[in-house]
Amino acid sequence: MEFLRIWKHIGHYNDAMQRRLLIIGCGDVLERALPWLTRRFRVYTLCRSRERAAALRAKGVVPIQADLDNPSSLARLAGLADYVLHSAPPSPQSKDDPRTSRLLAALTRCTILPRRLVYISTTGVYGDCSGIRFNECRPCHPESDRAHRRVVAESVLRNYGRRSGCRISILRAPGIYAANRLPLQRIEKSTPVLVPSDDNYSNHIHANDLAMACCLALFRGLPGRVYHACDDSEWKMGDWFDKVADAYKLPRPPRLPYAQIQQTASPALWSFMRESRRLDNTRLKRELGMRLAYPTPDTLLDQLRKS
Repeated sequence: MEFLRIWKHIGHYNDAMQRRLLIIGCGDVLERALPWLTRRFRVYTLCRSRERAAALRAKGVVPIQADLDNPSSLARLAGLADYVLHSAPPSPQSKDDPRTSRLLAALTRCTILPRRLVYISTTGVYGDCSGIRFNECRPCHPESDRAHRRVVAESVLRNYGRRSGCRISILRAPGIYAANRLPLQRIEKSTPVLVPSDDNYSNHIHANDLAMACCLALFRGLPGRVYHACDDSEWKMGDWFDKVADAYKLPRPPRLPYAQIQQTASPALWSFMRESRRLDNTRLKRELGMRLAYPTPDTLLDQLRKS
């Protein structure tokens, strides 16, 4: 009902079925938006396997068997869609993001180009910000290869938008959670978190809210604009794990000092734990008109306690 209300308010309800949408990376988040999208768009999505194609077809989507790592398989994308939702991650084997470059090359093989493209990036592009609260004007300072690849992807997309006239909007998303996306394995394994005096701020967005933000950005996102796709919470990471453990009546994870965790954590986990940011989501609300169904993770955790 919320999707329908917003769609009518935008004013595209009557002619929406003429529109064509291409999804690149139809994972858990964008799959949550499919019931709304397929009623208002002719939806196409890339997939690599026949099994995945059959599952998407059952949801009203036209699957296109193609692979961003295989440029010759992308020929069918040219002139296919007016709108694009791009959430495919860069290849971990690359220093930049050739997948996004291949996608844009395929889209430009035709004189009919997409009108709008929304890309889901990551707030990791900022690196460690020492817990400072900031908006989208802060420069990127990636401190991991994963974040660097996202910065490259954003730059490639913005350049494409300037050249082609396609309206590019970028959603920088933090930790995505949902009932099926909680850190239960880490809690059950008693993976330690930082002691309160050393702990860092983490940021969150419910998968349903991120799906909604993508839909809003398709029509309200400004060209070349970045949006913090995050909720209102300003929690430290250890508090987040404690709250999830309490909701499931599990023991809270042990707390260790900064130096001790640095010595024992994997490089990927340590990269995640050491960065501290507090994100301002004012632009998301004012420009996209976003109304968070889950203003903080407490909304979901309260639902889980009652179920």
